[in-house]
Amino acid sequence: MGARRQDFGRESRRVTSRAAALRVLSGGAAKGLVEALRSTFAADTGAPIEGAFGAVGAMKERLLAGEPCDVVILTAALIAELTEAGHLVRDSVRPLGRVRTGLAVRTGAPPVDVASGASLRTALLAAEAIYLPDPQRATAGIHFAGVLRHLGIDRDVALRLRPYANGAAAMAALAQGTEARAIGCTQVTEIRYAQGVTLVGVLPPQFELATMYSAAVCATAADAARAKRLVALLSGDESAAIRVAGGFEP
Repeated sequence: MGARRQDFGRESRRVTSRAAALRVLSGGAAKGLVEALRSTFAADTGAPIEGAFGAVGAMKERLLAGEPCDVVILTAALIAELTEAGHLVRDSVRPLGRVRTGLAVRTGAPPVDVASGASLRTALLAAEAIYLPDPQRATAGIHFAGVLRHLGIDRDVALRLRPYANGAAAMAALAQGTEARAIGCTQVTEIRYAQGVTLVGVLPPQFELATMYSAAVCATAADAARAKRLVALLSGDESAAIRVAGGFEP
């Protein structure tokens, strides 16, 4: 009987451990990577991942507002800023890789030429709708708004812009749209992760944006040990092939 009680106690502790989710605040660029590693992390630690993904500016705001968080995945610049301010554990920061900004069309639609500034301008002027992440708080959205200004077509296409809270939402909307000629712009990792859209190319060299992303443990992490394990899994050799396949570049 005593042995049974002891076994039950051990099982109860395992169930409790599994129920304690690790909380992640992440830029949308890393959603595919986190999703791909969920089962590995759960099998390794017994903890599920509870993730929020979106524009990096919005994720920073949520962290600063005091939202409970164990691991943060943002641009390297924001990670450095938050680390200096004491919100992240300094020696926990690990790079994930660079993510370029690309363009997509609905799967099955004719591809468009975006290889040069001139061809990109032509494609955007011909588009009936242009889907993009938040041009105020999302890395790709802010940059793409600047590209439109540099091309001198921001006013021409203003009524055709379809901004969404993040790249994933923008790509989902593009996939479900009905316009015959539609194009979307966001980070390559978000395009590859989305269903129903196809990557047609990255921004031409003069407009290229390659953003370095990093992961770090929050200073207020409720489960620092598991948080460190997740950062190690996201950035380590065992997930290198997954990162590359998803659009992260060394």
